[in-house]
Amino acid sequence: MPQGEQIQQVVNQQLAPWWPKVFGYNLAKIGELSASLDTQLSSVKYHFSITQTPSNASIEALPADLPLQSNCIDAVLMCLQLEFEQDPYRVLREIDRVIISGGYLFLVGINPISPMIFGKVLPKYQQQIPWNGQFFMPSRVQDWLGVLGFKVIADQRFVYHHLFSQVNDNNIWQYSLKSWLPSAASFYLIVARKLDCPLTPIKKERRAYRQSWSPSANAGRESNMKKSK
Repeated sequence: MPQGEQIQQVVNQQLAPWWPKVFGYNLAKIGELSASLDTQLSSVKYHFSITQTPSNASIEALPADLPLQSNCIDAVLMCLQLEFEQDPYRVLREIDRVIISGGYLFLVGINPISPMIFGKVLPKYQQQIPWNGQFFMPSRVQDWLGVLGFKVIADQRFVYHHLFSQVNDNNIWQYSLKSWLPSAASFYLIVARKLDCPLTPIKKERRAYRQSWSPSANAGRESNMKKSK
């Protein structure tokens, strides 16, 4: 990936404040880029990677078909993976299956409304990584997560650059874009938690409520009141 070392460093900086907040036994890093990220600040006991390349993975598997039991993962980290999946929503459904209630999902993606869009326009870069992937709006990803029952607790934006050259934070153009259009960053980090709300049957209560306010019930009350008088 162009400017990969710089991007990796920035992503690690964005994730670092979150790791002390995550507890549990299993942290899964899905995808090769996720496997290279530093998660040592997390107190989760076991960290393992899931990729399609055996040499770089603790588990060799597809993100859309994880060989894991349901409700067994406390946290999932996925960096620039949805952009290269044929069915990104299926991947999110699979994560929803394996993650526990209250578990964390850390999702890093590319923002199409950013300087990165120039690589989609220029023929020279269209077939190169990461511009050959599909970029999704952060709002769309959040909608997917909301349907699956996740609550988004953070949406962080970083790196205001097209990646055609070395990233320079002191560049006046990048500084102006960050100041005037903070949502137009090239990358986003979405932090979400899985929330399972118990469903309590209320059928009997509603039936009792309807009976208590039905005309026949009211007539019965009025007759009883007359008899008592």
